This record gives sequence, structure tokens and C-alpha cells, in this order.
Amino acid sequence: MEHVTIALPKRSKNRMPSQRWLLLFGVWLLYGSFGLIAASLAPIATLVINDLNMTHSEMGLAMGAWQLAYIAAAVPAGMLLDKIGTRPALALGGLLVGLSALARGYAIDAQSLVLAVMLFGLGGPIISAGAPKVVVANFEGSSRGLAMGIYMTGPAIGSIISLTLTNSVLLPLLEHSWRNVLMLWGGVAIAASVVWYILATPHLGDEEQTGAGGSQLRVIGNLLARPTVLIVLGMSVCVFLFNHGLNNWLPEILKSYGMSAVNAGYWAAIPTLIGIMGSLIIPRLATPERRFHILIALALASLVASLMLRSSTGDILTVGLLLQGVAKSSLMTVLILTLVELPE
Repeated sequence: MEHVTIALPKRSKNRMPSQRWLLLFGVWLLYGSFGLIAASLAPIATLVINDLNMTHSEMGLAMGAWQLAYIAAAVPAGMLLDKIGTRPALALGGLLVGLSALARGYAIDAQSLVLAVMLFGLGGPIISAGAPKVVVANFEGSSRGLAMGIYMTGPAIGSIISLTLTNSVLLPLLEHSWRNVLMLWGGVAIAASVVWYILATPHLGDEEQTGAGGSQLRVIGNLLARPTVLIVLGMSVCVFLFNHGLNNWLPEILKSYGMSAVNAGYWAAIPTLIGIMGSLIIPRLATPERRFHILIALALASLVASLMLRSSTGDILTVGLLLQGVAKSSLMTVLILTLVELPE
């Protein structure tokens, strides 16, 4: 029986610690931009719906459009990373994310908004696949879990900024124009791409690939033949549904309980704020011998959170938001750790 070895980045032995942290900072900026723009429509959903004469169903389609494109682009994004390397690929991913925000600002109807959001789904998987690749190549042991936790705070902080500042600060400063807000976020993502490209100089941004020949399709087939990979992929789909379903509509859910747009933005940021702390702590605790039990606990937390968020009672709602934050921040990080540390 012929064996196909999965290509993994080789960890550099000569890299200074400070250089590794610079790379991580660049990845963090890209992922922060990812979070900014992923959450950008949630706090302005009502404004966009009214301005573009959309229904709530059309807005739901627009919010979920990038996930559909993301799924289709995920495998090609991984191939692109292997083909051209992390430095140019991640820069390209950041540019696509920024262009998505700019295109949203020029949307004239539901259809053009959906297309603009789908552009995000082309750049997103490049960042999502490239970020752990950079970490695996440059960190090992417990520092790898810490590094993954750190870069996963990027989208969390980006989301907090988007949710809390859009209605309270940016809209009043930018003539109450949701289009101007999206233009601003697009500029931030493009600037982050430039910073990453500068930090990830050619000898720092890419690592050698090791592996026995074989086509990419054979490698993918070999991966899908592994039951553990299929289980992780199935769990990732569920985590994706939980995270993005709640993230997109949480401000609107809170507004339906009688909150103002500004207060709903603040409350919607609670899970993300809690998630930052969780993403720094939980991945470090998720060593291989504890990982299964931690995944079960996080899954139960997400279930209880979803049920408690149906209540408008202050105490119950607060606990639900806290549990959502713990679960949303760490589930995907622990799953990624599980995937990258599978035996070859």
C-alpha cells in the first residue's frame, strides 16, 4: 500500500525569538482585520436593511454569503499557500478582505451586497489556513498553544471594536453613514496586509515544505481517509454554525429585548471580551491528554449558552453571554490544535 505523507512546514532552527513574535504580530493584525470586517454588518444591519430596501431574509443571506464562498475556497486557498508561500498569500488574503469591505460600501442593492460579502470568503480562508501554518513553523510545545491563543484574540478584538465603536463613536463621526464605516474598515485591512508583507521578509515568512511527492488531490484524499480528520471537520462545521450564527444576529437579538443600538453593541461585545481571556488560557490547558474532556466541556457550554440567550432576563442573559464567550473563543482553537498535532 502506497503512503502519502502530509506536507508540513519545517520549523526554523535559526530564527531569533523576537523574529517569531514579529511574525505573530503580523498574523494578529491580519486576523484582527478579519474580525473587524466579519462583524461589520451586525451593528449596522438595520441601517443597511432600510437603505437598500432589503428584507431580513436577504440580510441573513448577505451575512452568510461569505461562509459559502469560504467553504468553496478553502481547499484552493490551502493549495495557494503551498504554491506561493505564506508571505504573499496572507497579504493577498488581507487585501481581498479589505476589498470586500470597500465593495460593501458601494453596494446598491441586496445582490451587490451579497457579492461584496462573498469576496470576503475568498480572502478569509487564506488567512485562516495561513495563520496556523506560520505558528506551527515557528513555535512548538506549550508556546504553540499560547501563540495560537494570541493570534485568535485578533478577530475577537476586531469584533469588539466593530461592535462597540460603530454606533457609539464612528457613525456620529462619519456623518452617520454606514458606507463610510465600511470604507474605514477596508482601509484598516489593506494597511494590515502591507504591514504583514513588510514584517514577513522573504527569509522569515516562508518555510520549506517537507513531504513525499504526490498530487494535492492525493494528499487531500489521504486526509479525508483518516477518521479523526473527518470528526474534527464535522465538529468544525458545528462550531462555525454556532459562532457565526450568533455573531451576526446577536445585536439584533439584544435589540429585540428592548436595548438601544449602542447598548446592544456593548452587550454583544461581552462574549468576545470573555473570549479573549479564554483564548489565552484554555488552549494552553488543552494538552493532548486533556483535549477530549475540554472539547466536551466547551460543547456543553455552547449548548447552555444558546438556550440561555433565549431569555431577556438580565441575570440569565448575562450568564448566557459569558458562556458563549468561553465557548466561541476556544472551540475552534482547540480543534485546530488537534488537527495540526495529529500524527502523520
